[in-house]
Amino acid sequence: MALKRGSSGASFQFQRIRGGGSCFPVAILLFFSVFAPMLFLVGRGFRTPILTDDNNVQSGSSMQSIDWREQSAVQNVKSIFSKEVIDTIKAYTDDMGLWSLDFIRKNHQSSSWKVVGLENSSQNNATYIEPNQPVVVVDRETPQVKQGSVPIGDRSQFVDTPAKLARRQLREKRREKRAAELVRLDDEVNVKLENAAIERSKAVDTAVLGKYSIWRRDIENENADTTVRLMRDQMIMARVYSSIAKMKNKLELDRELLARLKESQHALGEATTDADLSRSAPAKIKAMGQVLAKAREEIYDCNLVIKKLRAMLQSADEQVRSLKKQSTFLSQLAAKTIPNGIHCLSMRLTIAYYLLPPDKRKFPKSENLENPNLYHYALFSDNVLAASVVVNSTVMNAKEPEKHVFHLVTDKLNFGAMNMWFLLNPPGKATIHVENVDDFKWLNSSYCPVLRQLESAAMKEYYFKADHPTTLSAGSSHLKYRNPKYLSMLNHLRFYLPQVYPKLDKILFLDDDIVVQKDLTGLWSVNLRGKVNGAVETCGESFHRFDKYLNFSNPHIARNFDPNACGWAYGMNIFDLKEWKKRDITGIYHKWQNMNEQRVLWKLGTLPPGLITFYGLTHPLQKSWHVLGLGYNPSIDRSEIESAAVIHYNGNMKPWLEIAMNKYRSYWTKYIKYDHPYLRNCNLSE
Repeated sequence: MALKRGSSGASFQFQRIRGGGSCFPVAILLFFSVFAPMLFLVGRGFRTPILTDDNNVQSGSSMQSIDWREQSAVQNVKSIFSKEVIDTIKAYTDDMGLWSLDFIRKNHQSSSWKVVGLENSSQNNATYIEPNQPVVVVDRETPQVKQGSVPIGDRSQFVDTPAKLARRQLREKRREKRAAELVRLDDEVNVKLENAAIERSKAVDTAVLGKYSIWRRDIENENADTTVRLMRDQMIMARVYSSIAKMKNKLELDRELLARLKESQHALGEATTDADLSRSAPAKIKAMGQVLAKAREEIYDCNLVIKKLRAMLQSADEQVRSLKKQSTFLSQLAAKTIPNGIHCLSMRLTIAYYLLPPDKRKFPKSENLENPNLYHYALFSDNVLAASVVVNSTVMNAKEPEKHVFHLVTDKLNFGAMNMWFLLNPPGKATIHVENVDDFKWLNSSYCPVLRQLESAAMKEYYFKADHPTTLSAGSSHLKYRNPKYLSMLNHLRFYLPQVYPKLDKILFLDDDIVVQKDLTGLWSVNLRGKVNGAVETCGESFHRFDKYLNFSNPHIARNFDPNACGWAYGMNIFDLKEWKKRDITGIYHKWQNMNEQRVLWKLGTLPPGLITFYGLTHPLQKSWHVLGLGYNPSIDRSEIESAAVIHYNGNMKPWLEIAMNKYRSYWTKYIKYDHPYLRNCNLSE
């Protein structure tokens, strides 16, 4: 530590002793010749003024109060220090008050001091401090003068003037303002960092596919399956060497390899990580390694090993392709089948409906069915539970449910069940009506090209026989064509809306695999700008465009359509039936359907003919009206789903099937009352 005091005329310093043993005599000499008198003088305090300008001690009453020891000390100090140093001591004594031994003791406890040097006023005014020596900053205490006492001598040069006080206050204010500004900036930075972290966390998809836990042993290191992979590699080489051993008539080695292979297979089991392996795995690995080393010495042939590995790779590739085909077949099979619970529900409801007397099979408010001033919905379905979700979700989110009318069309098999369900569970204040598609006598093969084509021998061969497949993988490519939804007129009835509802002006078409989450009445006020169909477009930068659905190698398609035209989605469509009739949309559909009898324009389904029929006649809606992909896409953003007016489970993983994605299923199941007696009796649950 170093204590520094200085003035414009001189300066002196206390600094820590840094030398070795050679400085000790000098320190002793300085102590007795300088510090002893000085400490005594400081302990008693300088009584100012002690020294005069002519280096003589003042006389009078002040000098009489100093005893002979003080007089001796003053004389010693005078003989040692120059006049400039004594003036400096006097000035600082007047300015700061008396120096006491407490101050010296406080700074002397942890270090030794020495006077480094005394600079003359003729030298540079800057005080020299030896490098690497810290400086002690001593706060000045304002000298207090007793009331009635008169200061001795002229001390005005050491008293702060108002200007100095004002400058000091300004400096303090600037320091405080700067400190407050730094604190504020630091707080702002922290807030920005926190907000950025929150935004990054929102962008993270919290829905994790599969089973995963941070507590599982298999993530304790980056290579959690090292041992498993080693065992599998050993098993592959054991098969290779076994095959070569048979070729070279090394039967004993072949038996040993097969025995070790069987042991390794048993130890590996179904393990996918090292944590899942049995305790015997290390021993099996060691034993297999010894046998493989023996085989390598006896029968290793590089060319044979390469051939065997290549053959195994080709065989594995064929197995993968076959399993993919089987997987596609089974997923299509699962998608087109109806779960036992829903089938049970339909059968029970059908029986209950036909036990009702005819007068109790009618729905109320039949006068609303042809009122064009109400909000009309078209729903074509053969699934009782799915249709109930569509109706319930629409009514529950409607602002004026009494103005909503549901036109439900089903097939002959489910007609009784659909009627009975809505008789038991009416949709609140809304109106509902159920019809049978087989009752539309005008919808026959002479009028409808699809029905005529389905009755042809070529179409029956194409749809039903599917080249007589004998295995799962062989029939997978044709199973999609045999899906009942492509053969049922319920799927093609959407092209005959003006014929089904001749007195309506506008109608909202809904698929049975959707859920309504908001009031949809705003769609009736959308200006379609002379177009017939209002739908949400589905195209991205390079997908869901016309070239995905249509065969542009056909000249009819290439001449009339743009391959980069944007596709749109069925599932929620607002149709202007007046404009439909004016433009003869059904006639356009019939024209292209007749041209596609040999399936040269498109393969199957209703979307390709819909894109053709409504080409140039579709008005794009905002995407928030209709969010698709919940039946196949596991990465849809949760906020996008929850902000949508309609969500669509298009794809194979329908919410009522066991293969449905659980992360999306709750949006559908919340509109089902699973405590209903019919649902409980058929074991339908969440």
